[in-house]
Amino acid sequence: MINLILYPILIPLFTGIISIFFYKKIILQRIFSLLSTSASIIVTLFMIEQINEEGIQTVNLSNWDAPFGITIVSDMLSALLVLTTNIIAFCCIIYSFKGIEREKEAYFYYSIIQFLLVGVIGAFSTGDIFNLFVFFEVMLMASYVLLVLGNTKIQLRETVKYIIVNVVASALFVIAVAYLYSVVGTLNMASISERISQVGGAGILTAIAVLFLIVFGLKGAIFPLFFWLPGSYYAAPIPILALFGALLTKVGVYSIARTYSLFFYNDTYVFSLLGTLALITIVFGSIGSIAYNDVKKIIIYNIVTAIGVILYGFSTFNAVSLNGSIFYLLHDMIIKGALFLLIGVMIFITGTSNLKYMSGLMKKYPLLAWAFFIAALGLAGIPPLSGFVGKLLIIQGAFEDSNYIGSFIVVLSSLFVLLSVIKIFVKGFWGDESDNVTKKPVKTLLLPGCILVLLSILIGIGAEVLSPYISLAAENLLQPENYIHAVLKE
Repeated sequence: MINLILYPILIPLFTGIISIFFYKKIILQRIFSLLSTSASIIVTLFMIEQINEEGIQTVNLSNWDAPFGITIVSDMLSALLVLTTNIIAFCCIIYSFKGIEREKEAYFYYSIIQFLLVGVIGAFSTGDIFNLFVFFEVMLMASYVLLVLGNTKIQLRETVKYIIVNVVASALFVIAVAYLYSVVGTLNMASISERISQVGGAGILTAIAVLFLIVFGLKGAIFPLFFWLPGSYYAAPIPILALFGALLTKVGVYSIARTYSLFFYNDTYVFSLLGTLALITIVFGSIGSIAYNDVKKIIIYNIVTAIGVILYGFSTFNAVSLNGSIFYLLHDMIIKGALFLLIGVMIFITGTSNLKYMSGLMKKYPLLAWAFFIAALGLAGIPPLSGFVGKLLIIQGAFEDSNYIGSFIVVLSSLFVLLSVIKIFVKGFWGDESDNVTKKPVKTLLLPGCILVLLSILIGIGAEVLSPYISLAAENLLQPENYIHAVLKE
């Protein structure tokens, strides 16, 4: 039963390979992709229950005991992220049936999505720092293909920028791993955590921590390293943008949380630096979100704001703030996926992403309007929707640490977020009907966005049901010895 934690990686891997052989059969590829993500969702639900009952689950590949072999580890945090990843992928695949051109589907589109999932889920599940790099590269190579798919001028230009940034980040990642290995002599994350406490030179560890922050900050888009994100994500087609916006930056956030909680939990300087950068990230994301009249740019900058909020909660590093960060992380993945898919429907109807040319959608598309309105309130953290609980806990945790300025910035950011998305609702759905607004069949496109909005509502209402799982995930971050004992069997 312990091998169950390998299935979320193996299922998309084999699905992607099998789909390649049916590259001319688009319908079969669609079916394979839906079945694959559905199976992964079911498997992950079993995983979560097993972890809840038995604790952290591990698999030592090729029967090499840790720390000598490669270990796959699934604790509650990684399992919850894997589940959320598969739910979002499922919805994006459904949207792709009508929301992506047939020519793009023909170029191994569904196979590449599966390989992207291998990278994302593998990064969430690995217990080896070098294999975290490997899974990052799998994810990034798949994202390069998805981003350039379509061969438009803006896609080619932004893909070049995206590749250059990530090649530099990957090179720095290898350097950081090499420095860390030279200090502790192991790549197993649990073993690193155990040995790092025995290292005398605190200076070298701080330097390594900052280097990891640069690497994961580039991938997670924190200040000042988010410069590449708005343009690169803007160029992607909507279902790919939804996948990227919901998943890719969150892998960077998870990597910061995992490495800092295991390796550098005693270094107050790096947590202070992380908290400062997180707050500046919130400010710049909020400014960007209200500065544009383009629906894609508005939601993209809200990604930056959310990254700052999550990492600020993590930098506070107490039980309450960690609960809030994890809750808000899961919420943001779902609500960002929903919002990107919903604005995709708006763009499909009007043929533009500019708010000036999509007014009056309410009359012909009331379900779309109210689904977007609920998602907008959820994004801003209005109770009782899912964003409220996480943000409240982050603020509460900051107050417990006497971080009043940070708490004020988080609260203020909610107003900017609300202003930015309500602007879309008011200008896009109310007013005189634009000439671009025509009656089109959008049921298939609207369904996945509505599923994610409904899930967000259920998470908000059922926060008490989720609370024990979130608390267990936070406990493992706060007490790294739990992770160490599970992996090293000590």
